[in-house]
Amino acid sequence: MQQIVRQLAAEIKVTESQVRAAVELLDGGATVPFIARYRKEVTGGLDDVQLRELEARLAYLRELEDRRVAVLKSIDEQGKLTDALRAAIAAAPTKQELEDIYLPFKQKRRTKGQIAKEFGIEPLADKLLADPTLDPHAEAQAFCQPATTLDDGKPGPDFSTTFAVLDGVRDILSERWAEDAVLVQSLREWLWAEGLLRSKKVDGKNENDPEVAKFRDYFEYDEPIGRVPSHRALAVFRGRALEILEAKLVLPVEPEPGQPSIAEGKIALHLGWSHQGRKSDDLLRKCVAWTWRVKLSLSTERDLFSRLREEAEKVAIKVFADNLRDLLLAAPAGPRAVMGLDPGIRTGVKVAVVDRTGKLVETATVYPHEPRRDWDGSLATLGRLCMKHGVQLIAIGNGTASRETDKLAAELIKLMQKQAVDQAGQALPAIEKIVVSEAGASVYSASEYASQEMPDVDVSLRGAASIARRLQDPLAELVKIEPKSIGVGQYQHDVNQSELARTLDAVVEDCVNSVGVDLNTASAPLLARVSGLSGSVAKAVVRWREQHGAFKNRKQLMEVSGLGAKTFEQAAGFLRIRDGDNPLDMTGVHPETYPVVEQIMEKTGKPVAELMGRAEMLKTLKPELFANEKFGVITVRDILGELEKPGRDPRPDFKVARFNEGVEDIADLREGMVLEGTVSNVAQFGAFVDLGVHQDGLVHVSQLSHKFVNDAREVVKTGDIVKVKVLEVDAARKRISLSMKLDAAPARRDGPRDNRFEGAGRGYAAPRRAAEPAQPSAMASAFAKLQQGKR
Repeated sequence: MQQIVRQLAAEIKVTESQVRAAVELLDGGATVPFIARYRKEVTGGLDDVQLRELEARLAYLRELEDRRVAVLKSIDEQGKLTDALRAAIAAAPTKQELEDIYLPFKQKRRTKGQIAKEFGIEPLADKLLADPTLDPHAEAQAFCQPATTLDDGKPGPDFSTTFAVLDGVRDILSERWAEDAVLVQSLREWLWAEGLLRSKKVDGKNENDPEVAKFRDYFEYDEPIGRVPSHRALAVFRGRALEILEAKLVLPVEPEPGQPSIAEGKIALHLGWSHQGRKSDDLLRKCVAWTWRVKLSLSTERDLFSRLREEAEKVAIKVFADNLRDLLLAAPAGPRAVMGLDPGIRTGVKVAVVDRTGKLVETATVYPHEPRRDWDGSLATLGRLCMKHGVQLIAIGNGTASRETDKLAAELIKLMQKQAVDQAGQALPAIEKIVVSEAGASVYSASEYASQEMPDVDVSLRGAASIARRLQDPLAELVKIEPKSIGVGQYQHDVNQSELARTLDAVVEDCVNSVGVDLNTASAPLLARVSGLSGSVAKAVVRWREQHGAFKNRKQLMEVSGLGAKTFEQAAGFLRIRDGDNPLDMTGVHPETYPVVEQIMEKTGKPVAELMGRAEMLKTLKPELFANEKFGVITVRDILGELEKPGRDPRPDFKVARFNEGVEDIADLREGMVLEGTVSNVAQFGAFVDLGVHQDGLVHVSQLSHKFVNDAREVVKTGDIVKVKVLEVDAARKRISLSMKLDAAPARRDGPRDNRFEGAGRGYAAPRRAAEPAQPSAMASAFAKLQQGKR
């Protein structure tokens, strides 16, 4: 364990004592949010990012250590464990390198090399390798033996000729060299640095087929494998899985016909052998060629493809996690009455109104679009609902018929304002409309929880209620949906699903606990994401609330069935009680530190209610005066910070992008327009912005800032409201190129292609090659693959 602690400290760049303390807490059942928030003294201030990395690496290194023990035991039982081998196994830093060392000792099927050894040919192989001046056929004569017959009468191994014996020499040497861990690792690293990933269309596939055409960019493609971007690697692997593309690893320089390859040369160099025209050199050259072409080329390709996929998946999962975090921590509209509109054409627009607490108060279905086209009737129904329930916001799902439904909402708002002026002589407080992502709404609608939450509501109407609530509080509503269904990632179905789920669950947990949860209003799914609370305990909390009414203080949590002292310790600080017995219960101050607050009250002579929010007075207090052995200066400083801004919400203030009047369709856009929009998705190569024209525009990474930007997230995040300039509009292919450099010139259509960040956003299709294509701009080259990545 000490070695693991030492390695973690070096990787995370912290002290061994910090790592040891964090590991002890994690092993003791503490959660990452709890440790990051309430055990800063113990860990020396490790934050949630460091703790998540430590947690993941700790699990990997422990698995590696368990495997190391199993390998040592296996080799020892074979009687082949030497001091040098033991040292090499102990020093192996990764699972792959450990398996490379273990490969020669791993129990496997009886190979040709093993059969040749069983027939006593290994001494000849060693002799010819040691002295290539010997005549191989002459030496092989002594090793010839009669052909054998198996028990079932079939022919057995045959070493009756010198040619067969020398084939046995080849099999012995090639297998030995292919299991040389140092050689295998050096070839692997060389090819990772210099080898090429090459793909082409499978023969016979119709490139005009829409499903095949999505991969057009990879019909004739190669790129250094170590530098292939995540989205391109995953696109190639998907195309291969669909049997549309062939993919292979190729050497940086193809050998001339009949000449040895660079890989064979590297094997020979490792062995210290070269062809000098000696009698056995031709045989040894065949053994080297056999080692690469038969034994190592395919296994190395497999290893490097696995490495490429693993690294690409890490990037894709990180992009998904970052976008999910931004979406969950988006600004809540707060306690306002909201009308949710789930657009549809033939089936109608589903309508749900929720009050300021999120309670569903009324539903309806209107049919403003084809085939009924009941526009006026729809306006009348929506207007009645708005007046009856005091609707302040209209949330419109961004799916099919969203643009048309947005027009309906705009006309509704104008009509209501006009009626108010005509009837009362003054305008109503403006109702605002916002297009929101409806990703996952259908998943929620059909879920068991939705049926419990709205048992008497039709499944189709539950989605509208979810759309309305996610505007009020995105975090509280989206936790009811499996994170993978929220739809802010690329290639989410192509990556390791267990790792994706683990990462996204960690993001949700961190977001929920950073905001805090109202104990008296939170749903069971939201409570289940609180530090220390399991799904069953969360349900027990809700049952207690239903039976006894609102919690009056945090101590009452101990009355909940299944919630013991350890769970209370982990959860209490993240649960808020408004208007309870103790004002501290609405803050992030943990109950275990309430005695420290009592000392502060005694020092200042003021009750806690008068301390809270008094920033000027609290800043005059010295944390050192209230620190003790259990709670140090760091904790006291956090307590004072909580008292300054009790119950503060770390999320930004709610704002709505103001779409330009008259800009309702891609056809309304013109080069040079400056518009306001909402960032709908972020990838490494750029950001997609919703301008209210039912088609996201792309701000390529090169157009995000006047300074160099490596990753779009350095500048923007999902949900940001930004001003952009229209650079280029391609209505036929539904592409909108934007810039956040408002003084940027229009895109050059004849500019050089920059394909470092290829990808596409909502509604983008893969580009088709014309007979004589003009070179697209750097912006246009980024449009190809996000849509296929979402499927």
